[in-house]
Amino acid sequence: MLRLELLKLTYMSIQQDSEAGIIVGVDDMFFAAKINAAAQAVGASITRVKSADELLALVEQSGARLIIIDLNSNRLDPIPTIRLLKSKPALESIPIIGFVSHVQIDLMDAARQAGCDYVMPRSAFSNKLGALLSGRIET
Repeated sequence: MLRLELLKLTYMSIQQDSEAGIIVGVDDMFFAAKINAAAQAVGASITRVKSADELLALVEQSGARLIIIDLNSNRLDPIPTIRLLKSKPALESIPIIGFVSHVQIDLMDAARQAGCDYVMPRSAFSNKLGALLSGRIET
């Protein structure tokens, strides 16, 4: 519970200072369109990346208030990318939300161990998308 409260405070403070807004790493075009529509609806600024290198370069250059990663991404190599982001002192406080099929328990556990702040099933992510993009990370 304390970790979630700290994550909320970090997210809200980063939200006010970042140029890049929300960085999204999603391969699925349908899901990317859904995220874009939700972002427009809540007035959130998102930048979609197509590779781990692009994600890292953007975060290091412009910062971010939130990173969203599809844990099934073939292009982002999510677990090593999350581990690398969380290993850099300047980036470790940026919240990362990872989503995946609810049956992929091992991948959920691996993401948590790599440092992913909030791991959720794809369906829950979809249902809470507007709130997440608005800065309301909920359990």
